[in-house]
Amino acid sequence: MEKNPGDILSHAEMNIIEGYSLQRGMNFRVKGGVSVFLMSIRKGSPYDDEVRDGGKLLIYEGHDAQKGWVKTPKLSDQPMNSPSGRLTENGKFYEVAKNYKRGIEPVELIRVYEKIKKGLWVFNGVFELVDARVVKTDQRKVFKYTLRITDKTIALKERAEKEKGKLDHNRIIPTSVKLEVWKRDKAQCVQCGSKDNLHFDHIIAYSKGGTSLKAENIQLLCAIHNLQKHDKIQ
Repeated sequence: MEKNPGDILSHAEMNIIEGYSLQRGMNFRVKGGVSVFLMSIRKGSPYDDEVRDGGKLLIYEGHDAQKGWVKTPKLSDQPMNSPSGRLTENGKFYEVAKNYKRGIEPVELIRVYEKIKKGLWVFNGVFELVDARVVKTDQRKVFKYTLRITDKTIALKERAEKEKGKLDHNRIIPTSVKLEVWKRDKAQCVQCGSKDNLHFDHIIAYSKGGTSLKAENIQLLCAIHNLQKHDKIQ
């Protein structure tokens, strides 16, 4: 069951799509070899994720040591290895990013979901992991991963090129716009009032010059009305 960028989901629906319980933010090649990041740029989020270049790039922060590994995870360096010596999720993604830059491995494709409020997630699309680095802050060292949005998609068991002509979601709709539209449209399809299988839709498609940055060009549609609309300008 594939989803498109902009689709609104519950955590349970995300688990069904990915085929396992998403209990952590970084998931390296789990079911069918698919990698998944869960991100948030809300106030109070535990990690410093960023959206740059109008949604073309994500800067994703690595994750802290597990409880029991260190006394104060938020004051300790984010770990490359577990106490047993195995690579953490930080280490796995760091290595594949470096191998890509060295020309040893193809670019890692990552499916990214963003939490925009409690119980509400949005599929942001598929991104390429193009770089990884360790950054020293005032208190510790953290991982920073650079992801670039792509028109590729990841099936649950294979990687394939996206269907031609569906490139209108190659920029992320900002979180503030998503929340404004969600409130304005009363969490329901503007066409029929359905509250199920909702999607953030561009009124004028991005491929036709429509913007992702203004709520005036974004609306909530259910799956049926989103499929009927396609790229037609209404």
